[in-house]
Amino acid sequence: MPDMTPERGAGNLLKNCANAQPGDRLLIAFEPPEYGYFDTTAVNIVTGAARTMGLQVDVVNVGFNPENPHLPPDLLSRFEAADIILFLARLGDQLRFSEMPQGKKIIVSFALNRELFGSGLANGHHEAFLHIKEAVNQRLASTSDVHITCPLGTDMRGRPQMNLTPSGDTSVLRFPMSVFTPVPAHSFSGRVALTFLTGTGSKYYGDYTIEFDHPVFAVVENGRLQHFEGAPADVARAEAQYDRVATLFGIKRDFVHSWHAGIHPGCGYPWDMRDNYERWGGTAFGNPRILHFHTCGAYAPGEISWNVFDPTIVMDGVAYWEDGVFHAARLPSLPAILDQFPCAAVLFDHPDRDIGIRPIPDRPKPELEKMEGV
Repeated sequence: MPDMTPERGAGNLLKNCANAQPGDRLLIAFEPPEYGYFDTTAVNIVTGAARTMGLQVDVVNVGFNPENPHLPPDLLSRFEAADIILFLARLGDQLRFSEMPQGKKIIVSFALNRELFGSGLANGHHEAFLHIKEAVNQRLASTSDVHITCPLGTDMRGRPQMNLTPSGDTSVLRFPMSVFTPVPAHSFSGRVALTFLTGTGSKYYGDYTIEFDHPVFAVVENGRLQHFEGAPADVARAEAQYDRVATLFGIKRDFVHSWHAGIHPGCGYPWDMRDNYERWGGTAFGNPRILHFHTCGAYAPGEISWNVFDPTIVMDGVAYWEDGVFHAARLPSLPAILDQFPCAAVLFDHPDRDIGIRPIPDRPKPELEKMEGV
């Protein structure tokens, strides 16, 4: 896509997601860089773009509280003085399924730094991806059979029972829009191939991610985890992780809540996922190469996620995702949308396939290596 810049990405957020107007009061709630997630360039880029648009900008450091995320009274009072609240902080993501103050535009940004604001992720027109999300939602709602497979042996099937009311999605706006509304998993059964387990960004805990030496299969029946299959040592680690996390938070261990796949071909992750699984999990999920399950807890997003790489998703016999490529134009309404938004069409023609998969030095892992982006 020509002319991709961080400033254009920030402008896309403010103009096309927030619908900001000159004179609007923007509160940026940011997480400082010492927590290893966001960095200060994101704040600087959005602040500069906002002032160029004539917005009044207030900035507040909300830190990062992995154990007790909440909106303190002093922050709530600053909310009241703002028209638009932008979270450049995990606090917004942690609270995205919670009740937020009414009457405010509240946005969570999954663009974390200058590089992502300057990528196709942030530069693809926000409205285009709202249309794409809606088209996928409607296709799912009218589908009688969805079949999910992947190169490692995932084989899940079910009939979506979509909740497309506001309660079926998060209570805040997301930028960029990179997934469709989560599909309830209670009508799905089969096997999910996994190479690791990691958290969801809802809560944080020790041993947040565990990797397996060989693929492990999660066996699911009507949205409930039945057991794991695979090498005995890997299966034992998976079962222990579920026991530990469910006990830690007092939640339903075997509940598989919902799933979604990425719809944004500009959602690349140019860093090694193993350097920071928390950051990877909060960014890369919007790439069509990733299908993401919310598990361990009878709520979204749960506390343990399953990540399926290079999924094929067939709806009533039509493959809309094939080996991690999202064929948006196969949805009836989408060719016209892509004509209307050529910046999005370019991203689909030239998708970013890098999702952070790298070989492990001195420890080959063919299952991951063969899925490495090109």
